[in-house]
Amino acid sequence: MAVALCFGSWLIQRGADIQDPPPVPSAAEAFPAAGPPVGPVRGERAVPPLPAAVPTRVRIPAIDVDAPLQPLGLLQDGSLSSPRDDESNLAGWYADGAAPGATGTAVVAGHVDTVTGPAVFYNLGALKKGYRVEVARADGRTALFTIDAIEVYSRTDFPSQKVYGPSKRAELRVITCGGGFSEESHAYLGNVVVYAHLTGVR
Repeated sequence: MAVALCFGSWLIQRGADIQDPPPVPSAAEAFPAAGPPVGPVRGERAVPPLPAAVPTRVRIPAIDVDAPLQPLGLLQDGSLSSPRDDESNLAGWYADGAAPGATGTAVVAGHVDTVTGPAVFYNLGALKKGYRVEVARADGRTALFTIDAIEVYSRTDFPSQKVYGPSKRAELRVITCGGGFSEESHAYLGNVVVYAHLTGVR
């Protein structure tokens, strides 16, 4: 599964003189050279995965995200569809994959901007390791995830297996567009991907 093209609607509207592009995560927020962790870090209490349940909202307190979730599928070319672009405060989850909090790799995606301005995940690149992502679910529980890393990939070199590959624990990916903007193609050059794993339930 790849990602769909990300067009910078707001950037196009504002033109080339834009002074405030989306934040880009620093290299310090990426995984170390050894790669992603495969189990609990030292001193961390293991949290058993939850049964599958439909997610209803995603919250990221550090960047003031609190948005409803809509189900997403795949486009004909195999790329992940994106949420509606007529609502800036809206995200989506890959409904044919793992549910957030259940065993596996759950995927949440959202726009970085729309024609009206910054959208739900505009500040995703400002997150840091250790910050929290919360996903409210239809069963009344909220899955709490801790961020392991934030990485940026070009559209032409997107590591699908690393991002979307299966996991034996409950993991989460939060994805938006980023990696610079091409005025020639009117599109973002890549994606910002947040990696997180389940560390609590409320």
